[in-house]
Amino acid sequence: MAAEDLSKLKIDKSHIAPHFMKRRPFYKIGVVLLIALIALLFFKGVFSPAVQVEVATVTQVYPSRTFTLLNASGYVVAQRKASVSSKATGSLESLYVEEGSRVEKNAIMARLENRDVVAARDQAAANLNLARSNVEQAKAELHDATLAYNRAKDLVAKGFIAKADFDTAEARYQKAVAGVAASEAAVKANIAALRAAEVAIEYTLIRAPFDAVVLTKNADVGDIITPFGAAANAKASVVTIADMDSLQVEADVSESDLEQVKVGQPCEIQLDALPESRFRGEVHMIVPTADRSKATVMVKVRFLDKDLRILPEMSAKVAFLQRPVTADEQKPRTAINPTAVLSRNGKNIVFLIKDGRAVDTPVTLGPEIGDMVEVRGGVKAGEKVVLKPLNKVKAGDKVKLAEK
Repeated sequence: MAAEDLSKLKIDKSHIAPHFMKRRPFYKIGVVLLIALIALLFFKGVFSPAVQVEVATVTQVYPSRTFTLLNASGYVVAQRKASVSSKATGSLESLYVEEGSRVEKNAIMARLENRDVVAARDQAAANLNLARSNVEQAKAELHDATLAYNRAKDLVAKGFIAKADFDTAEARYQKAVAGVAASEAAVKANIAALRAAEVAIEYTLIRAPFDAVVLTKNADVGDIITPFGAAANAKASVVTIADMDSLQVEADVSESDLEQVKVGQPCEIQLDALPESRFRGEVHMIVPTADRSKATVMVKVRFLDKDLRILPEMSAKVAFLQRPVTADEQKPRTAINPTAVLSRNGKNIVFLIKDGRAVDTPVTLGPEIGDMVEVRGGVKAGEKVVLKPLNKVKAGDKVKLAEK
């Protein structure tokens, strides 16, 4: 009986089979979609390794590089520059300028405490007025003495007065003449004293020696100013100024290249602080001495175009040119390394790098600019392109930069 009961224990699969058979097509579709996705990713290069390439940046270049003879570096230097102080010693009472202030010639920039010299000036002026009054008094005395002398001369000739009385009148006259001369000399002395007092006051006024811009402020109100700054905590210079119209680039040119430079030669100046700008220049002077430690000669290049952004001590690069730059050549051109360009089906293309992949991009080329070639369309400055792509790079390939 037990064996018969065990034989009756069976699993009824009739209700399972239909559901399983119904779900099999969905598994097949999923597998097909998965295979298709993998194939798509494969063809897009997701599973392919990145191609190692060299890249270059699309840059802005200036046409002047095609007729540049020589390049040199230097600094912008003001040819007229002064540390302005006073010939007097005293406390700085007023300061009327700050860094960047523009001042005209003879403008008062600062003033020292000057009450003592003002008092001396006033005293000298009073003494001068007194001396002038003494002159008038002496002239009146001379007039009276002259009349008395002339009367005595007539009377003594007629014998109406004694010779002694005539001598007295003559002595008085001569004394009056001498008194006028002395009074007039005193006036001149007092005029000189007044001028000296006015000069002493002027020494306490710190004026601009030429039209300039204040570069640095070296003292503050309350500081002691001396001509030589020898005293403890004393300042010799109140401000430092420079004539911005006298700015020139002082560049060091190798002795071996000096024969390519001459006075009046056109130049192009680039400032590190203003990399997007170029300034026309001209050789102003070749300093007639060499630096034996560097084997260079200093060449001074003046700016033909004024620009308020140009400041003293800026770093500069100078290109010495074969000829002047035309107006059209002053504008930069977009250019790339010619080894980045491929010719396919009569078109010029480059491979731009975007999101880590190479994208073939048609470009319109212009003339060569030195070792670069102008690009008039297709790419923009700052974009990166693959160098020497040849057959190793295809559109859509993943790329990575070659290790240097």
